Amino acid sequence: MQILKSAEDYLETMLMLKEKKGYVRSIDIATTLNVTKPSVSYATKRLRENGYINMEKDGMITLTDKGMEIAEKIYSRHKILTSFFVSIGVDEETAREDACKIEHDISDLTFEAICRHTGATK
Repeated sequence: MQILKSAEDYLETMLMLKEKKGYVRSIDIATTLNVTKPSVSYATKRLRENGYINMEKDGMITLTDKGMEIAEKIYSRHKILTSFFVSIGVDEETAREDACKIEHDISDLTFEAICRHTGATK
């Protein structure tokens, strides 16, 4: 399943917003990712066309099963990597920022090794 890093960021953000607020709106995505509303509009259009999200008439966004699978994978990586970095002495903010950078590029093999080492479950 090949998907661009930016699309992964959008899907992960949607999952985080859903967990935090109970709903997902374009304006919340723009605020969270610090991007413009037109950027969100373009991204959500592409995500919808590719079957990752549904957009309701009231503007609410929901993840499809396909979108949820990717969002959960990236969000899980983010949380586990953040926790790992904190455990080795990195401050929380830096750990979150670095996890966000690495979560997309780290190989499955290396990520699984970190999980084994920390006892984390994906």
